[in-house]
Amino acid sequence: MLVNQKKRIELITFDLDNTLWDVTQTIIRAEQSLRQWMQENTSDALAIYASDAVDGIRQGVLNQFPEKRHDLSFLRTQVLYQCMLESGLEEVDALSAASRAFDVFFLGRNQVVFYDGALEVLQNLSQRYRLFALTNGNANIDRVGIGGYFEGAVSSADVGASKPDLKMFHAVLNRAGVAANRAVHIGDHLSDDILGANNAGMLSIWYNHNGAFTNDSASAPSGEVHKLSELPESIESLIPNFIQE
Repeated sequence: MLVNQKKRIELITFDLDNTLWDVTQTIIRAEQSLRQWMQENTSDALAIYASDAVDGIRQGVLNQFPEKRHDLSFLRTQVLYQCMLESGLEEVDALSAASRAFDVFFLGRNQVVFYDGALEVLQNLSQRYRLFALTNGNANIDRVGIGGYFEGAVSSADVGASKPDLKMFHAVLNRAGVAANRAVHIGDHLSDDILGANNAGMLSIWYNHNGAFTNDSASAPSGEVHKLSELPESIESLIPNFIQE
């Protein structure tokens, strides 16, 4: 039976960090807000957090909670908690302060500056396809203001693994109830996003906004765009208009 390609692609999955916004600048601003709060409220803990000692604290947290290594929110909160404890706070006060400090960071973490065309393309695609976020990070699609475009989101914390691990891609496909050959993943990272999607049997579009080059066939994307505004056309041109099923 012949079917139209537009009906064949059902699901678009999106990476978030460095695909819809610049994560480095976002984290820098969030860290500045966090340290300002700590300076005003837990200055002794900030002295530890801002020192070389934090590397050992972070490794200690990873060693203590290996099953949580993909849950960035949990790890950061635990590092802050240990800094509070080492600064002399009692356990209950350290826990409260760490939670408040993380809330300050997380507020900044979700105050993103979208790349040009990001919101417009999400609105466009959400009218024609089902959209899911698929991220190794801990940004919250509702808090950044794009939850209305997405049917759902899957993060590393949810799965206990990070892209390019196939568990991530299988998780979002299972949650959406869509076969891999009816889904397209869009992301900026050749390994995490493109290689991972390819290995999962999905189509892939590389958002190559830095003008990079690849000659690795395993990471070769199904399509490539340099501007987010190019995505709708790229998605429609991935496969011939009609296929045999």
